[in-house]
Amino acid sequence: MEPYLSEVLWMVILGFIIAFVLAFGVGANDVSNSFATSIGSGVLTFRQSCYLASIFEVAGAVLLGYKVSDTIRRGILDVNNYEGNERQLMYGMLAALIGCSIWLLVATYFKLPVSTTHSIVGATVGFGLVAHGTKGLKYRTLITIALSWIISPVMSGVISVTIFFIIYWLILKSKTPFRNSIIALPFVYGITVFINVLSITWDGSKCNLKLK
Repeated sequence: MEPYLSEVLWMVILGFIIAFVLAFGVGANDVSNSFATSIGSGVLTFRQSCYLASIFEVAGAVLLGYKVSDTIRRGILDVNNYEGNERQLMYGMLAALIGCSIWLLVATYFKLPVSTTHSIVGATVGFGLVAHGTKGLKYRTLITIALSWIISPVMSGVISVTIFFIIYWLILKSKTPFRNSIIALPFVYGITVFINVLSITWDGSKCNLKLK
């Protein structure tokens, strides 16, 4: 199929609108998961969290979202099955966007903290099964994704417990907690910035912007 074909322009426009709705659902659900602890502890107000989320969610998507987008785009489905029938792939991806958007909004309405990743992967897998059955999926990628869903909460739990015990013994239980916290703060900020910068420079977006 030729790129920028006028016959499918309506699908591009509709896809953009649905993607906007999906982004609204992500903001209403996933961002709430991220900032709930900060708001609950009183560190941030609801308005401040919205401002920060708007900035850093966009920055994260631009700087680090390349590989995730690429996995959803061609890592889950065997796109070779759609050669000569690209419209089917476009319809399927559009259906996946719509299904994911509806589920996120419904889950948010019922106050359920769900994952956009789970939702869009499930929607894409569902479309692939309907279109080409089991031969239309890349099982190695799906197994890797499923394992990450198991490993991520375990690893994040272990790391958070370790960090809490370090803070507990070196700061909270010390004789000078305020002084120790002021000393530790630059190190905490430095490690956080270092991890983010390393992630962006080492494995960030592959989009090359050329200035003419």
